[in-house]
Amino acid sequence: MESLFDSLKKSDTALFLFINGKHSAFFDIIMYWASDKLFWIPFYAVLLFFMIKIYKKFSVYILLAIGITITLSDQIASGLIKKTVMRLRPSHEPSLIPLIHLSKAGPGGMYGFVSSHSANAFGLLIFLFLVLPSTYKWLKFVLLFWAILVSYSRIYNGVHYPSDVIGGAIVGILSGITIWTIFKIIFKGNTSLNK
Repeated sequence: MESLFDSLKKSDTALFLFINGKHSAFFDIIMYWASDKLFWIPFYAVLLFFMIKIYKKFSVYILLAIGITITLSDQIASGLIKKTVMRLRPSHEPSLIPLIHLSKAGPGGMYGFVSSHSANAFGLLIFLFLVLPSTYKWLKFVLLFWAILVSYSRIYNGVHYPSDVIGGAIVGILSGITIWTIFKIIFKGNTSLNK
């Protein structure tokens, strides 16, 4: 009798192959760049502009908290979970290699659980989602779309299973909430956070 774990693993692999198999020349380019960290520098510059515009000098503390959030999510994902679980990426799984469509970025590192891209994207999303004023709801939706796009691109590009991405998102969400909670306690009563 097949265990629940084996059943989930099969479903994870099947969903990965389905998503990775639905590729085209047009989306290959989009998903390649969506996974490239340097490509998003202009996007980060726009976020920086809004942080400074909204919070003025207080934005220094917000940027520091963002840096801590991303460091935390990245270290948990890459430094702790990947090295402990040591689950091969699909791009390094011998039985899947002939079936996978890889982007020109290549197969990535050896281990994939959990996705650092997903962890970092969702860490940033959640922290900014909590810190941004309600009048910037549109920016929160842009950030949500961005985090989903970056995470989805990792499956599309053949380097992560869906569970890697979901696991990474959970790490990022928890990191974002944790740093926001600490941040709010430290700066309790600060008028800059009540915009």
